[in-house]
Amino acid sequence: MNYYQHCTLCPRKCKADRTKKQIGFCGETDQLHISSIGAHFGEEPPISGTNGSGTIFFTGCSLKCCFCQNYQISFDGMGSFYTSDEVADSIEQLIQFYGIHNVNFVTPDHFYPHTIEIIKFLRKRGSGIPIVYNTSGYQKLESLHMLEKYADIYMPDFKYADRRLAKLLSHAEDYPERALESLIEMVRQKGFLDSFIEDKPIATKGVLVRHLILPQHTQNSKDVLTTLFIEFGKDIPLSLMSQYYPPARLMQEKNADVKFLKRRITLEEFEEVYEHALSLGFTNMLVQFPQDFVSKEDKTDFTPDFSNEKPFKGNK
Repeated sequence: MNYYQHCTLCPRKCKADRTKKQIGFCGETDQLHISSIGAHFGEEPPISGTNGSGTIFFTGCSLKCCFCQNYQISFDGMGSFYTSDEVADSIEQLIQFYGIHNVNFVTPDHFYPHTIEIIKFLRKRGSGIPIVYNTSGYQKLESLHMLEKYADIYMPDFKYADRRLAKLLSHAEDYPERALESLIEMVRQKGFLDSFIEDKPIATKGVLVRHLILPQHTQNSKDVLTTLFIEFGKDIPLSLMSQYYPPARLMQEKNADVKFLKRRITLEEFEEVYEHALSLGFTNMLVQFPQDFVSKEDKTDFTPDFSNEKPFKGNK
């Protein structure tokens, strides 16, 4: 747990002494802060499968995108404090009750040492369940080296190819470089997601990269896809997401520079990006089509409310 002293776990390198209750950029001390532990059925099919993914949503965030759908936990600090042993107990209950396919650490960057401790507890108890690191893409190479023995699956975002957009929305102008170097390291460690390579329904190892299309910025999305194709080729497992929905926090934002985020993406925007992906010839692509999940209220099943015991619709 010495990593929390003068913390440099993420690229922010804020050097807060979280062991002395100083708050890092992430908004957290060294106390393990979690907003939700449960079986989640809304991840990509190779991750959620039929029994769900055992998701642990960590409070706080090292990236803090202004459009975050999980703003209640990334910005507002909603959650409870746990010990690593208590989290391992909860995971074992999910394994026994649901038969979850994996343990899914969601935006865990600022609590990497605790995740390793949780995994050690599980392994000591005889559990070999696959471990998913579900990340923002804004990682530090040294931290990824720390995880190599413990991670089975990496599921990073690749949000931005546009440095200016990354700076505007996430205060991380260096995001494109950090995301690419991190993804290269993840692929080096684990290869591509094995459910695609071996044609099986549930993944146990490898990398799946996600990209969320944002309103009015189709060029950013196309540039992300082109970057992935040039660096990794057409076979990289890719999840193309159209679920963006403006969160309540953002609707109060008065900054005119981000007003474009106050709407869903249009069908035309989605089709422009999707057609570019098809033109590149990606062979292992999961696609979230807009018409597949929009409800009568124009909200999506992927819009969570962490004030509920089960934040996502459709979770058992």
